[in-house]
Amino acid sequence: MPTQDRLINRELGILEFNRRVLAQAEDLTTPLLERLRFLCITSSNMDEFFEVRVSGLKEQIEIAPGQRGPDGLTPRQVYAMITETAHQIVARQYEVLNREVLPALAAEGIRFFRRTHWTDEQAEWIRNFFFSDLMPVLTPIGLDPSHPFPNVLNKSLNFAVELSGKDAFGRNSSHAVVQAPRVLPRVIQLPPEIAGCDYGFVFLSSILHAHVGELFSGMEVLGCYQFRVTRNSELFVDDEENKNLREQLAGELPQRHFGNAVRLEVADNCSAEMRNFLLQQFHLNEKDLYQVRGPVNLVRLMNVPDVVERPDLKFPPFSAALPSQLLKQPDLFKAAVKGDILLHHPYQSFQPVMDFLHQASVDTQVLAIKLTVYRTGTESELMQHLIAAAQNGKEVTAVVELRARFDEEANINWAERLEKAGAHVVYGVVGYKTHAKLALVVRRENGKIRRYAHLGTGNYHPRTARLYTDFGLITSNPALCEDVNEVFTQLTGLGRAKTHHHLWQAPFTLHPHIMAAIQGEAERARKGEKAHIIAKMNALLEPRVINALYEASQAGVHIDLIVRGVCALRPGIAGLSDNIRVRSLLGRFLEHHRVFYFRNGGAEDVYLASADWMDRNFFRRIETGFPVLDPKLKRRVINESLKASLKDNVKAWEMQSDGSYRRRARRGKPFEAQTFLLQALSN
Repeated sequence: MPTQDRLINRELGILEFNRRVLAQAEDLTTPLLERLRFLCITSSNMDEFFEVRVSGLKEQIEIAPGQRGPDGLTPRQVYAMITETAHQIVARQYEVLNREVLPALAAEGIRFFRRTHWTDEQAEWIRNFFFSDLMPVLTPIGLDPSHPFPNVLNKSLNFAVELSGKDAFGRNSSHAVVQAPRVLPRVIQLPPEIAGCDYGFVFLSSILHAHVGELFSGMEVLGCYQFRVTRNSELFVDDEENKNLREQLAGELPQRHFGNAVRLEVADNCSAEMRNFLLQQFHLNEKDLYQVRGPVNLVRLMNVPDVVERPDLKFPPFSAALPSQLLKQPDLFKAAVKGDILLHHPYQSFQPVMDFLHQASVDTQVLAIKLTVYRTGTESELMQHLIAAAQNGKEVTAVVELRARFDEEANINWAERLEKAGAHVVYGVVGYKTHAKLALVVRRENGKIRRYAHLGTGNYHPRTARLYTDFGLITSNPALCEDVNEVFTQLTGLGRAKTHHHLWQAPFTLHPHIMAAIQGEAERARKGEKAHIIAKMNALLEPRVINALYEASQAGVHIDLIVRGVCALRPGIAGLSDNIRVRSLLGRFLEHHRVFYFRNGGAEDVYLASADWMDRNFFRRIETGFPVLDPKLKRRVINESLKASLKDNVKAWEMQSDGSYRRRARRGKPFEAQTFLLQALSN
């Protein structure tokens, strides 16, 4: 089989993932307000797809149009294929919204009022709202030789207006643009007595449509059309010329809002003349146009489920539990000395991680704290603990990744605050993103130094710890802590990489170890021994790993891959991947942890990692994979993450050899992994 036929295109794989996310909104067993939320998540995912993947593809078309990727496709071929699929997904989104979700919400007393259906009382309230809250912050821009088309912000809500007549200065302009400031809410809640139902909402776009004439006194409004442009949001950082990464990124951030346009969204009522005018302004073609039946940005509905107090229409609430060790011994240091502590988020609380750093920040025996920061949020109690530790005289070192996409500004702000508090702040290694999730605490106990470490598969972000499935390990194992310390030494100092006791580290040993483990299973299979690989991750793209898996399959290794997102490997092809099954799990929580299992002759090696099996993770990032050494905790990981995922017959999708997915056929009693873990681990 030709090399290109052995791999699925990455961009098409991402769109297939978004189809599966959209399927959660289509699923009638998903609570109604959660169906709305999944529509918003799909929309947000598609935004990022255009901002990053499509924008990169367009650059490839300009720079190297004939260059073929690992899948054998040229950029133009990929662009044509993803455009067709993206239009299908967007059309289906709005079909689900208009035909299913909105009518079902209305039946529950949650209504979105179109301007053609306002009552007189509603129209009066909305008119007053327009004049008091909206009109003072709106700036209409008439287009003429002295007022060129404005530089529209990325993903901002705008209105293109067609006009007739002359203004106060005698100008005869037929076009104008009204930009909706980002300070304005995109969805306005009506008082119940005005709405006539428990929860009534009206879109900002509807209010502006109804009253746009007030902005152009004496002129006739022939048409008003909402539009939204998506731009290239990648930041350019020249590693060779860079002298101060923080200053260079801070200078680049404002430009993110004004990158090259890659997509234009307009409402279905937009005239052909205006569509063509807007496409011309943004240098786009018809394939880049998405004309939708409804709001041009469904993400604006994301807060509605939070506003509506209807628990019966949402996922049941739960309380994350604490591991049994911490119920008996709340002191993290004393508990970790007795044995490793495994945390399975969100079923188990993220609070022990916060407590770990809080205790370290106030403990007089703690000498130093070191932490990697990739994503932590604009408001972070965890970062406050680091600041407090520095102010308390601890040696605090924070390795802050400034190039964490879409979190650059928050990380720059935290870096500045940490430095002001006296912490050592470094930005990793030029040319490599620091994506490892590591914390180290150095403590003096009875005259001797003892280290404690936290290693995780997810970010130090309390909010995502309630939404993403991840593992964290708190340990005082001397060898593992020494490995973590060595990683920090590499990141903050200079010198050659040393051999670790337990850690697999990218860009040095992670890829070779993964390859060796796969090949080891293949050798055992050739000898007639049992051989099994189970790997759970977000994405699988790296060609050499994929080829090693193909070879292992041909050797007789049983391979189960649980890949939430994009997978370039083709399963189930005779003579190539007969023994490989690929499944994807989507549910209430985002499956985020990376877990690698190798049977290894019965030793059952289990590694947790910050890295997916992608080129960037193996070769352009600093990542770690760490073993679960405690037999009981290892069994927990196997049962809770791997076996439960493989048993799921409710939320599981099975990948076909052509890259499409089908819901797993349900045989026997229904089993949903996330529901099972909620019942087994949470309160």
